Amino acid sequence: MTLQRMIIEMGTGNDQYGQDYTKAAARAIEDAIRHAALPIFESIGLAHEAMEVRVTVAVQAPERVDTTALAAGLPRGRASVRAVFGGLDVTNPDTGTTLVVATAAVEAFVPAQPGWHQSGT
Repeated sequence: MTLQRMIIEMGTGNDQYGQDYTKAAARAIEDAIRHAALPIFESIGLAHEAMEVRVTVAVQAPERVDTTALAAGLPRGRASVRAVFGGLDVTNPDTGTTLVVATAAVEAFVPAQPGWHQSGT
């Protein structure tokens, strides 16, 4: 089955006190999907389950991100989450605490529909 990307949204999130990379990543994902609406599903009669959602989150310690929990928290589609190196850790020089900043890209893919074509092809 050929999939076409319908949407890509970006977001940022942080955890200011707990150094929790999963929490920061979850907030980045929430920030991204908060700006997205997909009324096309109702317009063409496509079930949300037909959508594949691919999420990439970037943090300074990707091994500390619970990608399974993040995927389970996504509201629509068949979701996968991968964590990569990126984001930002900011250390408070007075206290030594670290603020974790995560970035996320959320991509939604749907089965190609008759008559659709990608621009440039």
